[in-house]
Amino acid sequence: MAEAAWGASGLAWLTGAPDGRPDFSRAAVLQRAGQLVDRLDLGVDAASLLAGRAALRGFTRAGRVSPGGASRLLPAVDGWWALTLSRPDDLDAVPALIETDCPGEPWAAIAAWAADQPVADVVGRARLLDLPAAGLGETAAAPPLIRRVGPAGPSRGPGGALVVDLTSLWAGPLCGQLLARAGATVVKVESPSRPDGTRAGDRAFFDWMNTGKLSCAIDFDHDAVFLAQLLAAADVVLEGSRPAALARRGLGPLDVTGRPGRVWLQITGHGGFPGFGDDAAVAGGLVGFDVAGDPVFCGDAIADPLTGIEAAVAVFEALARGGGELITFSLATVAAGYAALPLQPPGEHPASPPGRPRIEGRGPRLGADNARVGELVQAASRC
Repeated sequence: MAEAAWGASGLAWLTGAPDGRPDFSRAAVLQRAGQLVDRLDLGVDAASLLAGRAALRGFTRAGRVSPGGASRLLPAVDGWWALTLSRPDDLDAVPALIETDCPGEPWAAIAAWAADQPVADVVGRARLLDLPAAGLGETAAAPPLIRRVGPAGPSRGPGGALVVDLTSLWAGPLCGQLLARAGATVVKVESPSRPDGTRAGDRAFFDWMNTGKLSCAIDFDHDAVFLAQLLAAADVVLEGSRPAALARRGLGPLDVTGRPGRVWLQITGHGGFPGFGDDAAVAGGLVGFDVAGDPVFCGDAIADPLTGIEAAVAVFEALARGGGELITFSLATVAAGYAALPLQPPGEHPASPPGRPRIEGRGPRLGADNARVGELVQAASRC
């Protein structure tokens, strides 16, 4: 049954060598994610959440190239590692990474440079340059870190909660989308100079993740007073930057006194290092396999939607406990938890392309709701 669901979901279609058969070894991942999504009772299904971006963008499996094309699984002398080059600055750093000019295609040069070096050395050098990199299976499974940082409030659900969503891309916005579906008022906060990157190009994915949210455009440095007021008014804060990014502006969970019961949720890639869904999945060991037993990418940046689902469940549970908590996830540790699930034996099963998810509306225009968000802050300050 798990294999049939994996094949029908599109995840098998996205996992395996491009010229080989789909891989079903990770079918238990969808089964586990489905159990969590069912607990939320929001009328969504896990298969769509995990494979929907690939359907929107027409991705298919590409083996040791991620479906989105920005990440690679590469051999080193003692194992496998992953590197993501998704930002212009990442590509600009390649000559410094390999310590030579890179006149041609960068991936071939990186592969040649890494082939006779230990995984720890290549990953360590990449991280010195702020590149998202990870060794295969370097991260162990662990529950999210939960710390008490404020007074508890009454037990409640997300309905009517004010959620400040400071995240971008996938994991955090998905958590915010699920909270919006549960009846929360979700305010997506972005800097006008650095908006969510999924606004660019084809907006279908942005719309899918952000429909139903309010948009507030804030300069994090010049509008810090208003942002602090918004964070103080929030029932839930979703933070997707490195933990120090807000703290150095005096806007972290220990700096801004919150309402009783406020839940502050942080999502990182690899703890203190940058990371994206594909390299984080590799760090956790969540990979598929080709016919030779060598690793290939599993799904499409699968650590992102898995973390978004886990984060939403964690917020639901924290609110029910009365909140007053700081909860910290990393994509890599979430992936490691799913990698520990039993592998399915090889077999021949049908595999379908992922189905396009239902998009229920347009995501908000940048800054469209600034005035309304100001009213929400004023109302909260009077309470």
